[in-house]
Amino acid sequence: MPLSRRRRRRLAADAGLLAVATAFALPLLWLVLSSLDTEATLRVRLPRSLSPDNFSAVLTDEITFTPLRNSLLICGGATLLTVLCAALAAYPLSRFRSRFARPYLLTILFATCLPITAVMVPVYGLFVRVNLIDTTYGTALFLAAAQLPFAIWLMKNFMDGVPKVLEEAAWTDGASWRQTLLRVILPLMGPGVGVVAVYTFIMMWGNFFVPFMLLLSPEQLPASVSVFSFFGNYGAVAFGELAAFSILYSAPVLVLYLLISRRLGGGFALGGAVKG
Repeated sequence: MPLSRRRRRRLAADAGLLAVATAFALPLLWLVLSSLDTEATLRVRLPRSLSPDNFSAVLTDEITFTPLRNSLLICGGATLLTVLCAALAAYPLSRFRSRFARPYLLTILFATCLPITAVMVPVYGLFVRVNLIDTTYGTALFLAAAQLPFAIWLMKNFMDGVPKVLEEAAWTDGASWRQTLLRVILPLMGPGVGVVAVYTFIMMWGNFFVPFMLLLSPEQLPASVSVFSFFGNYGAVAFGELAAFSILYSAPVLVLYLLISRRLGGGFALGGAVKG
C-alpha cells in the first residue's frame, strides 16, 4: 500500500530530526566513553575496561581545581556586574518614553554584532596603559562590558512584562525608585533575571580568546584556556584526559541551570498582584 503524501512528509521530517539528534548525541557519547577509556581515540567505541584513571590524572590543582576556581571568580563576578548594570540600564528604557530610547537600543544592538577580534588590539593597548593587563578583575570587567548590550535587551523585554501599576502603588506608599526596582520589579521578574544571568555566565564560561589575550600568568588562566594544555606537540592529544576534563569543565554550567530550572519554567509571579 503506497504511503500518503502527508505520511511521507512526516517520515521525512522525523528522519531529519533523527539525523540532527544523532549529530548532537555522537560527540556527547564520545565524551562519556572516552573519559572512561585509557586508550581513547577519536573513534566512538566502547572501552575495553571502564577505568577512572583519566579523571584521576586531571583532578589536580594545576590542571583542574585552580583553573576552575579562576573561571568561577572571573565569570561569576562578571555575571553579577552585568546583571546589575543591565537592570539599571533597562529600568529607564522600559519605564520612561523618550525619542532617544529606540536609537540607543539600536546602537547597543549594533554593538553586539561587532566581532571580538576587531576590538581586542585597541583593548589590549588600553589595558597595558592602565595596568589592567594580566589581572583577573580587568578580564572580568571586559567580559562584562562585552555581554552587557545583549543583557540590556533581554532585561528590558522581561521588565516590560511587569505592570507599571505595581510601581505606582509602591510610590504611593512612599517607596523610591531604587526601592521599587529592588523590592517590586526584580523579584517579580525573577525568571527573567535568571535567564539573563545563565545566558551571560554561559557565554563567558566558554570564552577562550579574551582571557587568552588578557591573562599572561599561567596560575591566573581559567579553565577555558587551560584546556589547551591537553594538545601536545606534533598533533598528539590526550583524548581520554581531555574528555574527562571537558566533563568536569561542563559541570558548573549544568549545576547552575539545574538550580534555577524550576524558576525558569514557572513564569513571572504576577498572579494576584493586580487587583481589579
